[in-house]
Amino acid sequence: MQEQPELSEKEIKRRELMLYGKQLTAILTIALPLVFYATVGQVFQLIDTYIAANMSATTVSTVSFVSQLEKMILAVSSALSIGGGVMIARSFGSGDMEKVRSEISTLFFFCIFIGLAILAVIIPLMYPLLKLLRMPEELLLQGTLYSCLVVTSIIFQFINTIFFAVQKSRGSTKIIMMGNLLVLFIKTSLNILTINLIGHGKIDKTYGLYCLPIATITAHFVLTLIALHNLTSKKNPFRLSFKCTQFKKVFLFPLASLSIPVFLEKFIFAFGKTMVNSLCASLGTTVVGALGVSDRICGLSTNPISGFQEAESSLISNNLGNKNVKRAISFFYRTVILTMSYVIVLFVIMCVFRMAIINAFAKGNASFASEIDKIYYWERLDTILIAVNTSVMGLLYGFGKTKISMILNIARLFAYRIPLLLVFLKIPAIYARLGISSVGLSMCLSNGLTGLTAGIVAIIFIRKELKKNAGQS
Repeated sequence: MQEQPELSEKEIKRRELMLYGKQLTAILTIALPLVFYATVGQVFQLIDTYIAANMSATTVSTVSFVSQLEKMILAVSSALSIGGGVMIARSFGSGDMEKVRSEISTLFFFCIFIGLAILAVIIPLMYPLLKLLRMPEELLLQGTLYSCLVVTSIIFQFINTIFFAVQKSRGSTKIIMMGNLLVLFIKTSLNILTINLIGHGKIDKTYGLYCLPIATITAHFVLTLIALHNLTSKKNPFRLSFKCTQFKKVFLFPLASLSIPVFLEKFIFAFGKTMVNSLCASLGTTVVGALGVSDRICGLSTNPISGFQEAESSLISNNLGNKNVKRAISFFYRTVILTMSYVIVLFVIMCVFRMAIINAFAKGNASFASEIDKIYYWERLDTILIAVNTSVMGLLYGFGKTKISMILNIARLFAYRIPLLLVFLKIPAIYARLGISSVGLSMCLSNGLTGLTAGIVAIIFIRKELKKNAGQS
């Protein structure tokens, strides 16, 4: 039998807070570093989009289109991190530290193997894949090379995602914030350097596009080195050990049960967004870019609350491992209040500065600015219900109910968004009235309907869990 890992005093106090401390203090302690990073990260993503806009509107469209393909691939690591994170958090909450170390090592090596296998398959097939996804013909050649560079960073992002999942499951989120901020700083610094070189005629705008994924590769590679140092350090009680791995059904079956629905949810959702981009491309190449800019602006309000969701799911999993169902559920209520409060404040701020932000991306192109505004005007109105949906996802992930979360997110696209968009675009009378605004309206309605559906699901789910827990008491 292997020696039981010993926790540091700091780790013990953090575990006590998660399992027995004040709930608001626990969720803020874990969530705030994640929210801060996500907020800064969204600002940096806007800067990246702004840099792409300085190259051309078609460059923005290429970046926006390929970003969905990247999300489809990263859905694998995201699913494994959520599924594995839930298992690690429950073991951590139960106090079985030997099992925690075994699960961390197994998850890490399994994820590296999957990442390398994906790269070996997808890079040779990139051109036909983009063609199958209906990337506009004028973007296809540059999009292929750009996409190959983007996916090269996948293996580093896989490692970093698992590293962060391990830290989050133990409530250690400051290191996640610092690591991600380092990635953003390196990536953005290199992108700004690229723009300056283009401005001084050292790099042609066409080749400048390819510098964007090279900056991403460099930034994530640096973080991977830090992650590997942390995960193999003798000071880390849960350091990696191939001897501790258990590629057996006792680990892989529960991991698959939790992760596969999350993968399908994220992969199909990203694939569906490429379908949305394809529909939007029929309205003009720059419309895809306008939708991408609108998504980024909306993300300033809605993406940072994912930090609350991640903290919520981790706290719920830990407390379920400690067999405290009522405390686990109560974290959901606090998350709803926190996420809604956040998006309301940001919504007001974004409304005040709406046109200033849009004009910054349009770079004097009045037509492009008009397209962005027509989409963003409607898309921003769903933020409250997005906050509800985000909180419900955290509840479902924490309880391991990933099949329900998968159904909700697939429904957002295929029951709500795409049918609505097709109706708006294909019925001449409706399109004549709405025009490009139909894109933003379909986003608003689909997100809003998903939020309402998620709220109903949460009410039913919580009642069943409390009733079941009462029966077991």
